[in-house]
Amino acid sequence: MHLAEAVIGRRFEIASIDLEREDAAWLSAVGLHQGEVVIVLRRAALGGPLHVRTASGGEFAVDRELAKRITVKNT
Repeated sequence: MHLAEAVIGRRFEIASIDLEREDAAWLSAVGLHQGEVVIVLRRAALGGPLHVRTASGGEFAVDRELAKRITVKNT
């Protein structure tokens, strides 16, 4: 399942990120990397970004198209 499809309020672990190396490294630097647990807090209307929180406490707005490239699994 992709992060864009994740159920709001449930915990998911990032299984993989399908991006170029530099882009994946940037995401990792801000806290979104393989093995990190995330919770989708809300989705913006009209296909806008997802508001997610990491287990380490970071909160981010993730573009919906980017979220489709992040594979997650249930924790």
